[in-house]
Amino acid sequence: MGHDRIMSFSPLDSALTGPLFVTPAMRAVFTDEARLAAMLAFETALARAQAESGLVDPALPEALTAIAPGDFDMVALGEATALAGVPVIPFVRQLREMLPPPLASDLHKGATTQDVLDTALVLQIRDALKALAPDLRALIEALHLRAQEHAHSVCAGRTYGQHAAPVTFGFKLAIWLAGICDALDALDDARAGALRVSLGGPVGTLAGIGAPDTAFAIRARMAEILGLSDSPLPWHMRRGGLTRLADALRQLLVALAHMAGDLAHLASTEVGEIAEPHQLGRGGSSAMPHKRNPVSCTVILAALTQARGLAASLDEAMIGGHERPAGAWHGEWHVLPTLLGLVSGALREARVLAQGMEIDVVRMRANLDATRGLLFADAASALLAADLGASEAQAVVTRAADRVRAEDIALIDALTAETGRTPESLAPAFSPEAAITAAAAHIPLLEAPVLRVRGQIERLE
Repeated sequence: MGHDRIMSFSPLDSALTGPLFVTPAMRAVFTDEARLAAMLAFETALARAQAESGLVDPALPEALTAIAPGDFDMVALGEATALAGVPVIPFVRQLREMLPPPLASDLHKGATTQDVLDTALVLQIRDALKALAPDLRALIEALHLRAQEHAHSVCAGRTYGQHAAPVTFGFKLAIWLAGICDALDALDDARAGALRVSLGGPVGTLAGIGAPDTAFAIRARMAEILGLSDSPLPWHMRRGGLTRLADALRQLLVALAHMAGDLAHLASTEVGEIAEPHQLGRGGSSAMPHKRNPVSCTVILAALTQARGLAASLDEAMIGGHERPAGAWHGEWHVLPTLLGLVSGALREARVLAQGMEIDVVRMRANLDATRGLLFADAASALLAADLGASEAQAVVTRAADRVRAEDIALIDALTAETGRTPESLAPAFSPEAAITAAAAHIPLLEAPVLRVRGQIERLE
């Protein structure tokens, strides 16, 4: 066997596990070529803004637009980066060699390596968020539609892993969707704070560009050219924008994992209320031919497991280091790309679930009988309270529930024995209609958050 392949440490670059966890669109955003393109975009925008201010030769920005990522010697860049500590130094060196001597001396004027890499990362993040938009939109629309379709599909509500009281599957979908909308609110706020140009120079003062008014105007013009926001103060050490973005991505994965965790349980053999969409070869077992493992749920839950530590690591870049730290911001280079990669795969799988999960409403209804009427204990207590008072009604139902477990009888029969009432008089408490009506009333409340996040998704594009 050959040993010439480079070991992969991230799903972004793994040919083996990458397709499971990351979408092709997201992998394209974070290739080395895409990073070089973003670095070139920084240098071109800087040159254009400085040329408009008369600080550099006006031919420089045009010369830079003729250079492409493929013009660089990637192997040489990598080898030189290992020596220099950052890729910008060899990048600028190679870039200067591609320019006529009179223009080469004007390149990168007043900027520092962190300006280039921070802005390039932000440009890639913007492309990455755009790549998430199609799956986000499809997920929101599918969950909203299915919540409406199953607004009255009764099923067991579960607390502490046990049957509690009836709800509807539409209500469950609504709660999952509302959680995703909450996470998208956080992502929308974080996006605005993260997508900003970085231009501060070696210590953040912009002294190498010229007088303050000129330097500030150049940075503002760069932001305009790149379609980013300006930052009045340098953010070499102010990493809160990226940290909030990482946390928002983690929150989104938490919301998706809530749905995936519930669905994985509902797909278990003993419950059997849903199944992931069937596809030949999907979710099989190397030992058990009958298996249909929940692949989509697995990918989402695994993505969150990886993301927790990644998001927390960004806190380090804000601790100490005076004007620019050693090591902390370097540690960010792969964190946000990997987080965004994991989110892309999780969203793809969440979309698969929302659009294609097989919902067995007959099994849901049948499972209501698993506890022989105990799901209706709260309703029975409320019915009896009208005559017995709340405290005594609660005590009566508790004793009856003990008899259900001990004698393997239905709750309505146990209550008949406890109270002397006829089953007919107790029957209203054992109808799910009130629970269905209460659960279904929540579905229209999705309209406002869904409308809001539609606008947020549009802003990603």
